[in-house]
Amino acid sequence: MKQAIVARADLGMGEGKLAAQVAHASLSAYEDATTSARKEWKGSGQKKIVLQASGESQLFELAEKAETEGIPHAVVRDAGHTQLEPGTVTALAVGPAADDRVDAVTGDLSLY
Repeated sequence: MKQAIVARADLGMGEGKLAAQVAHASLSAYEDATTSARKEWKGSGQKKIVLQASGESQLFELAEKAETEGIPHAVVRDAGHTQLEPGTVTALAVGPAADDRVDAVTGDLSLY
């Protein structure tokens, strides 16, 4: 099992901002998962990978695919307190789910 977090590379987020957005996405998608998926993922080391998206439209396309496949996922919108405008879509987490299911949604993306 794993989780893929996809962050927008076009926003130029600072390292701290990127880390925060990835953390928000990870936790939100975890909360969207079933109890059994959460337990299995936690028990197997909480494997994660951070990937990059070219922009907002790509994140929504991936989210739609995850929704269609029934995979837990979450889209993050920034609150706008620091670097970004309020409501800016920054990241998407897909999973936790079986590796092959996550790869079916995010497998073509590059590492961040």
